[in-house]
Amino acid sequence: MEPIITTTALADACKTLAKAEFVTVDTEFIRETTFWPELCLIQMASDDLAVLVDPLAEGIDLAPFFALMADAGVLKVFHAARQDIEIIHKLGGLIPAPLFDTQVAAMVCGFGESIAYDALVARTSDGRIDKTSRFTDWRRRPLSPDQLEYALADVTYLRDAYRFLAKALEVEKREDWLEDEMAVLADPKTYDIHPDDAWRRLKLRIRKPIELAVLKEVAAWREREARARDQPRSRVLKDDAVYEIAQQQPKDEAALSRLRTVSKGFERSSAGRDILAAVARAAAIPKAELPPVPKAPNLPDGTASAVEFLRVLLKIVVEERGVAGRLIASADDLEKLAVDGERANVGALQGWRRELFGERALELLAGRSALVYRDRRVEVVKL
Repeated sequence: MEPIITTTALADACKTLAKAEFVTVDTEFIRETTFWPELCLIQMASDDLAVLVDPLAEGIDLAPFFALMADAGVLKVFHAARQDIEIIHKLGGLIPAPLFDTQVAAMVCGFGESIAYDALVARTSDGRIDKTSRFTDWRRRPLSPDQLEYALADVTYLRDAYRFLAKALEVEKREDWLEDEMAVLADPKTYDIHPDDAWRRLKLRIRKPIELAVLKEVAAWREREARARDQPRSRVLKDDAVYEIAQQQPKDEAALSRLRTVSKGFERSSAGRDILAAVARAAAIPKAELPPVPKAPNLPDGTASAVEFLRVLLKIVVEERGVAGRLIASADDLEKLAVDGERANVGALQGWRRELFGERALELLAGRSALVYRDRRVEVVKL
C-alpha cells in the first residue's frame, strides 16, 4: 500500500474514517537529533479502511487528520499513546478525543505492566508482528514495502486488540477503571512542560538553597534554548554540567572555563554568557527568598516494615484481580498509607482502588487482618 501524499486524498480518507465507531491510530517519528519529534508517517484504520499518510509529502496539509482527531463522534484507539499524542498536540494544537489506550486497558485486564504491542497482538489475535523493520529511518524516501507493511500492522491488528479489551472491560465491569489514566493522557499539561518547571526532570544532587536556585535558572534556560534550537536538551547542555554549575556557581568566564563538564571555549560563547547571567539572577535572590531544598520526610519508626507489608498485599491483589499494580498504588502511595492511614491523600483510597486494595490495606495497618504463609503461598486472614 502506498502512502497518501495529497491533501485531497487525505480528506477523502478521513471522511470515510469519520463514519466509523472507532479508528486505530499510530505514528512513526524521529527525535534523536531534535527537541520536538519529527512526524514521518501516520497510520489509521477502521473496519472498512486502512491508510498510511506521508506527512513529509510536498504540499500536504494535515488539517483533515487533525479534524478527525478532534471528532467527538469517533473513538481514537492508540497503543502507548503518550508520544503519539505529544506529536498531535504539538502540530495540531489538540488532544485526540475521545481516547482509548490499549496498553492502559491491558494493565486493567490482567496483561501485566506496560505490555508491548507485539505481545498484545499475539495474545488477542492470530496476528504476528514482524519486527525486522522496527528500527527504521522513517524520514528516508521511498519507504520499502516491508517498512510500509510493518507500519500498517501497527493499526490493523490494533482493531482486534481493542475489541478484545473493550469486551473484557465490559464483562468485568471495569470500564471506569481507565478514567484516571485517560484523564492524564487527555490533559494538555502532560505535554506542555513550562521551562520554569524543567528542573523537576533532574535528580536533586544538591544540598543548599542557592544551589537549587541556580539549578532552576540554568534548567529553565536550557529548556528554552533547546526548544528554540530544536535540539535535545543534552546537546545544549548535559545534565552533569547543570549539576556542576549549580554547585560551583561560576561568576565569570574564568570560573566557567575551569568546570570539567563544559567544553573548551564554551565560556566565550553566547551560551556561556547566558549561563553566567542565569547564575547572577540566582545570586541576586535575597537569602530569605531562596527556594528550600526538598528533604525526605522523617518517617515514623516502623514505616519501612509497614510499606513492605503493603507491598505484599498489593502483590496479592494483583494476582487475585489481574490488575497491574502501578494502576492501583505507587510506591509513594504505599508510604503515605503507612504513615497517615485513612488520612492519606492517595488514589488507593478512592473509588475502585479503595474497594480493590485500600480497605484491605487499612485493615492490615489497623491490625484487623494479617499476612500468613501457608501451603507455599501468602494469604490475608481476618483477625
